[in-house]
Amino acid sequence: MDKVNFFKSIHVKFVLIYVLLILIAMQVISVYFINNLENDLRQNFTKSLYDRVNLLEFNIEQKMKDEKSYKDQKTEDGAKPEKTLEGDIQALIDEEFEEKEVQVLNKEGTVLASSNPRLLGQVSFNSKIKLALEGTVDDEVMLTPEGERVMVLAKPIKIDNNGPTIGAIYLEASIESIFKQIQRINNILVTGTVIALLITGLLGVFLARTITRPMADMRKQALVMARGDFSRKVQLYGDDEIGQLAMTFNNLTKKLQEATAITESERRKLRSVLTYMTDGVIATDRDGAIILMNDRAEEMLNISRQNALGTSLMELLRLNTNYTWEELYNEYESMLLDFSTDDLHYVLRANFSTIQKDDGPINGLICVLHDVTEQEQIDNERREFVFNVSHELRTPLTTMRSYLEALADGAWQDENIAPRFLEVTQNETERMIRLVTDLLQLSKMDSKDYRFNFREIDLVEFLDGIIERFEMLEKENIVLSRSLPDSVIPVQLDTDKMTQVLDNIISNAMKYSPEGGTITVAVSITGRKVKVSISDQGVGIPKNNVSKIFDRFFRVDRARSRDLGGTGLGLAIAKEIVLAHGGDIWAESEWGQGTTIHFTLPLRKVKEGQR
Repeated sequence: MDKVNFFKSIHVKFVLIYVLLILIAMQVISVYFINNLENDLRQNFTKSLYDRVNLLEFNIEQKMKDEKSYKDQKTEDGAKPEKTLEGDIQALIDEEFEEKEVQVLNKEGTVLASSNPRLLGQVSFNSKIKLALEGTVDDEVMLTPEGERVMVLAKPIKIDNNGPTIGAIYLEASIESIFKQIQRINNILVTGTVIALLITGLLGVFLARTITRPMADMRKQALVMARGDFSRKVQLYGDDEIGQLAMTFNNLTKKLQEATAITESERRKLRSVLTYMTDGVIATDRDGAIILMNDRAEEMLNISRQNALGTSLMELLRLNTNYTWEELYNEYESMLLDFSTDDLHYVLRANFSTIQKDDGPINGLICVLHDVTEQEQIDNERREFVFNVSHELRTPLTTMRSYLEALADGAWQDENIAPRFLEVTQNETERMIRLVTDLLQLSKMDSKDYRFNFREIDLVEFLDGIIERFEMLEKENIVLSRSLPDSVIPVQLDTDKMTQVLDNIISNAMKYSPEGGTITVAVSITGRKVKVSISDQGVGIPKNNVSKIFDRFFRVDRARSRDLGGTGLGLAIAKEIVLAHGGDIWAESEWGQGTTIHFTLPLRKVKEGQR
C-alpha cells in the first residue's frame, strides 16, 4: 500500500480544520465586535457633537433674542460698541469648538461667525446650509479632498424650538480619530488572531498526533497482518476510546491468528487428503471451468494441472457431445467414462456433487473419479469365466447325453457301436475331470492361504530329468533338443509345481508340432535371473493373439484344441506358478513359423565348490 499523500493525511486535515474553526470564530467575533464598536463610537461622537451644537444653538438663540440691545449701544466719537452679536457668537465658537470648521449664519445665509475668518460676512450657498435655513437638520460623514473623513452637521437655529428659523449652524468635525482607533483595535485583533492561530496550530498538531499516531500504528499492523505476520501488537497510548480501539485491534489480531492457524491446518489436511487420495478430485466454478484438481486426477486424465485449470469440465471428460452442463448439474450423480483405446482398456467412474451454500445458489461442481478398470476387467473376466466354464462343460455333457441316450435306446446291444460309444463317454468324462481339476487348482492358487514348497536345486539337472521323461514317449518322432549350460544353476522352486509348468508347455509344443519336428529347450542367464525358453516348429500363433494365450480358456483353434483334449487352462496355471516363483512368462510367435515360450526365475548364488 502506498504512503498517504501529505495533503490527504488526516493529520493535516485535522490541524487544518482545527485552525479554520479558530480562524472563522475569530473573524466572526472581530467583525461583530468592530461593527458594534464602530457604531457605538460614531453614535457617541455624534451625540457629543449634537450636545455641543445644541448648547451653542441655545446660547446663540439667546444672543439673537437680545440683538436689539446690541443695536441701542452708543459710543463716543462714533467708535464701535464694545459688545457685538457677531463678536459674542465668535467668542462662543472659539471657546467651545476646536473643530475644523464652524459657521453660524443668520436667516439670510450670511456668515456671522466662523472658525475661518475669511468667511465672515459672506453669503453661503452650501446645500446643507440651505436645508438648515429651511428648518431641516442634516448630518453626514464626508470625505475631504485631502482624504480625511469629517462629520458634517447643519442645524437650524429656531426660537423656542417650534418658532421660526432665525439662522443656522454649520459644523465640520473630523471623525478620523474614531477610524484610527478602530484600525488600532483591528490591528490588535489581527495580532491576537495570528498568535491564537499559531498556538492553536501547535495544539492541533499535538492533538492530531495523539489521534493519528495510534491510527498509523494500526495501519502498519494491518499491513503486517496482510502479509501473514500476526506477531506484532499495537501499542496502547491510553485508556480512552482510541486506547480501547487499539486493545480491540490486538484482540482481533489474536483471534485472526487463531482462525488463520486453524484454516491453514485444515488447508494442509485437505491438501494432504487430496494429494494422497486414490481417487481423482476436480472442482469447478458455476460456469463449469475447472478451479481445482489433485495429483491423482492429473494421473488419471493424463493432463497437467496448469493446462487443465480454466478449461471446461465437459470438454476434459469428453461429455460435451452427449450432455449439457444443466443436465450434469441436475440429473446425473454418477456415470461411467470410457477412455479405452485399441491397446488399452481404461474406464473411470465419475461421481458428481454440487457446491452450494445453505439456501444459496449453486457455486460449482465436485467431480470424484474412481479407476474402475480393474473392477470392470474382473467383472468381464468373471462373466467370461462363467460363460467359458458353462461352454466347456456343456459340450462334453451334451455329447455324453447323446451317446447315453443312444445306448439307452438299444445301441448297447450292438457289439460294434456300444464299445465305441462307451469310449467316447469315458473320454469326455476324463476331460471334464481334468477341467474341474484345473479349475480347483487355479482356485487354490488364487487363495491367499495357498503355500508353495520351495527348495534349492540345480535347474540344469532338473530340466534334464524333465526332457528325458518326454523323450521316452517317442511321440510322432518329435526330437527334443537341449541347449543347456555345463555349469550349475541354483534356483529355489517348488519342483512339483514347476514340473507341471514344464509339462504343460512341452505338452502343448508336442501337440502342435508336426511329425518329425524339433522342440528346443534352452537356458540362458540375464542379470540375476535365469531364462528358460521352449521353442517348437508348429503352426504358430497369430500376432494379435500372442498376448492372450495365458488367459483362462483361451484357444487359438478351439476345435483342434478340443480334439487334442486341451482345457484352455494349462498356460494360465503355468503363468500363476511362474509369477508365484518371482519370475515372468511370455511368448514369441509368428503364424506358420512356430512358437517360443519364455519364462524367468530368480537366480541364486552358486555355493563354493559347485560348478
